[in-house]
Amino acid sequence: MSEGLAEGLIARTGHWCFRHRWQVLLIWAAAVAVGVLSAGPVFGSLSSGSGPSSMESIQAGAVLDKGSDRGGVVIGVIDGVDTAAPEVREDVRSLAGTLKRVDGVAAVVTPYDTGLAAADTAMLTAEDKRGLLVQVTLSKLDDDAEATAIDALGDTLHGFAATLADSGQGDARVTVGGEPVMEKQFTEQASTDLSGAETLSLPITLVVLVFIFGGVIAAGLPVLGAVVSIAFSMAILLLITQFTSITSDAVTVVTLLGMGLSIDYGLLLVARYREELGAGYAPEEALGRAWATAGRTIAFSALTVAAALTGLLMFDIPELAALGAAGVAIALAAMLVALTLTAALVGFARHRIKPARPPKSPKPSKSPTFSQSSQFPKPSQSSQPSQRHGAVPAAPVDPAETGFFAGLARRVQRRPLTTMLVTGVALVAASLPVLSMSMHLSDPGARPRSLESVRVTDQLADRFDLPTVPTLTVVARTDAAALDDWARRWTDRPEVTRVYPAQESGPGLATIGIDTTGDPEGATARDLVHEIRADRPGGGESWVTGDSAVLDDILQQIVDRLPLAIAVTLFAMVLLLFAMTGSVVVPLTAVAMNTLSLGATFGLMSLVFQHGFLSGPLDLLTVDGFSPFTVVCVFAFAFGLSMDYEVFLLGRIKEYVAEGLETDVAVRRGLQHSGRIITSAGLLMVIVFACFVTGSMGAIQQLGLGLATAVAIDATLVRCVLVPAVMTLLGPANWWAPAPLKRLHRHIGLHETVLPATAPAAVPAAVPAPAPVRQPEWQPEPVRRPEPVRTEPPRRSTTQLLTKPQVETETAVRTETAVQAETPVRTETAEQADTAVQTEAPAETPVRRKRASVAIAYLWWFPLGLFGAHHFYLGRTGRGVLYLCTAGLLGLGWLVDPFTLPGQVRKTNLDRRKA
Repeated sequence: MSEGLAEGLIARTGHWCFRHRWQVLLIWAAAVAVGVLSAGPVFGSLSSGSGPSSMESIQAGAVLDKGSDRGGVVIGVIDGVDTAAPEVREDVRSLAGTLKRVDGVAAVVTPYDTGLAAADTAMLTAEDKRGLLVQVTLSKLDDDAEATAIDALGDTLHGFAATLADSGQGDARVTVGGEPVMEKQFTEQASTDLSGAETLSLPITLVVLVFIFGGVIAAGLPVLGAVVSIAFSMAILLLITQFTSITSDAVTVVTLLGMGLSIDYGLLLVARYREELGAGYAPEEALGRAWATAGRTIAFSALTVAAALTGLLMFDIPELAALGAAGVAIALAAMLVALTLTAALVGFARHRIKPARPPKSPKPSKSPTFSQSSQFPKPSQSSQPSQRHGAVPAAPVDPAETGFFAGLARRVQRRPLTTMLVTGVALVAASLPVLSMSMHLSDPGARPRSLESVRVTDQLADRFDLPTVPTLTVVARTDAAALDDWARRWTDRPEVTRVYPAQESGPGLATIGIDTTGDPEGATARDLVHEIRADRPGGGESWVTGDSAVLDDILQQIVDRLPLAIAVTLFAMVLLLFAMTGSVVVPLTAVAMNTLSLGATFGLMSLVFQHGFLSGPLDLLTVDGFSPFTVVCVFAFAFGLSMDYEVFLLGRIKEYVAEGLETDVAVRRGLQHSGRIITSAGLLMVIVFACFVTGSMGAIQQLGLGLATAVAIDATLVRCVLVPAVMTLLGPANWWAPAPLKRLHRHIGLHETVLPATAPAAVPAAVPAPAPVRQPEWQPEPVRRPEPVRTEPPRRSTTQLLTKPQVETETAVRTETAVQAETPVRTETAEQADTAVQTEAPAETPVRRKRASVAIAYLWWFPLGLFGAHHFYLGRTGRGVLYLCTAGLLGLGWLVDPFTLPGQVRKTNLDRRKA
């Protein structure tokens, strides 16, 4: 590597991609092609996300599927006809014969069938006698055959309206619904919503980036990265579907996360590259310096987001585990796209990306002021200090503390306690609607009425005495007569409105439905689930299922696994932030502030979707409750994105702390340099997520608004106000850690990157500095080519700070600041002093650090096999591979495995003995 180029793995990666840009571009083009081809199979394999097979309510469905050769039921609603007309009767009977000839149809039922009971005929006829139902029961089919049968039935039923019109029923209308049709339409609508949101958000994002960067080329790099990440995410999801099922929520959240993170990371890298260009560095040098600093922050951010999502793997719910695995993979993929593809694109653009304008230095005063606290004379004076005269010039105000965000931090620091209390009270107040938040697995309000199958469901409830599904369904290995005898004990219960006749569902298998008063997923229905499970039918095995039973089982699963999921997430966050900062205080305060932010997010979601606040003007669907899957998704992904901005801010503050600045100064400068990036990235993410709110599906609207709200609160109120206030109050205590952890971080922590300066054309001879404090000797030097104007103090690593006296660090910082204010001539003396100090450091330190890093890596990677191995033992081969590829890669799986393995083995052996 040539002299002047930044070193380090990330910087070397950026240099390689910069120089081999065509190869990188071709690799990612191939990845995009694979992702585009994967989109169809991914959307074709989406499931409804009912829950894990270990739950009783899900086992009931599996038993029915295994014991029956029947599939779903397609319902045709024939409306606007005279049901008593003879021509309608003959046409409907002819239609039934046509439908029976469709491949995959097992049975067709109409109100005109001979031998049909009067009660069944009434259920299939509208109360106003102007409509009727045609029920088509499918055979048990695979996904492709079922989709073909649904399309054929839909075409036949829709075409029947013309037949009725020819028979004199000019107002006849036919709509098609039923569970199989609804699932198919939900999948298609989710795909439409996602593509529409992407089409809307990307142009808006590009326009905003043009205003941020002042150029189309620089603005296009983050957008291109987002497009590549979205396409690549489809290939990742297709791989995950080979191990477990995924839902439309997974596709939505993964698309959101891929777009948001890619734009954020591209924005951060391009902004830092422009900053280095503005400092006078050549394109390749500027890229290396940007990747060594901003790239390191991105790597930490991606790992932090991925770690936040590992908690989803702790739930024994396949859909949530798949969602967590997909989120981890997308976070790492977004990092990979940003660090490689963006570097290659920068290699193509080079100077076409406009450099950032350097901060304006304050104008020097005509009459110099003097301060007793200053230690250094003006450069034009003698190199010897003039402290005996008691008058030295005051240091000028650093440009890093003159911008909007530095001013905001300064105002916060004047009253940090008041600011913290007011902000905290505001966030707690916004969180209060969470107390009225309720859970619903299948809320009719979350279904868009633009879908034909949803309108059919509404008609069944309003015009026909035929509910879509009973509140509860009891499945028992007995005959229908015995099940009817058992069910009589429930008919007189005040909360029970109807007990359906038992039906034979297979050899030795019967089912019976029970309806309850009030909300079918409310507390009354769920209490009845517990009572029935305590008083089961006799004669054999039995199961209780239905929406209320499924919801109760899922909530119980989440409650049981939630402590473990939270513990894993918090441990991962604290571990990564400690590796970055060397502090245990900063990670804990970050978690506390993120919790406040998430509370406010859920409070506003409840206010909008449950209580209807602004739902009309925003054209949002109101619901009785939120799906537990949606709540867990918003919590996990919003928590990860919040830590994303925390890393952005802490990365810059830590740079200044490592240089020896006080915490208050580091906060002001860190917020000034990162505040614009954080708020710009937050604005872009809000735009992306807000575009998803325009979708028709209630789940997509909730995810979009929830994540947009979380990002807006975090990028403004939390990061720009609450964090500076808390860090100012804590002061040096921010960086506290127990002595053993300090020593551990000194050897194996991920320290700040030291950027080398560009070698000047002519380097003056070093002047020996008098002991005990080195003082630079100011000499003019010939400048043969433009030198980068440094507006920041020279960066130093933690090792340098530990080995170099603090007074020397302050000397170098203040001396360089004074020189920048007085003369453009640059000296290399301070940098040579740094080199001298590095030379004086013990030579064994890098060796010891390398050995310690190898040992830690060994400890992290050796036990990883445990986390996936026991899943193979339990017969969960696919999930074993899934866990190894996600939690295992982060080194977290083996920490959880010793606690979960014994219990799972005992449970599996017990189940085998029962079988």
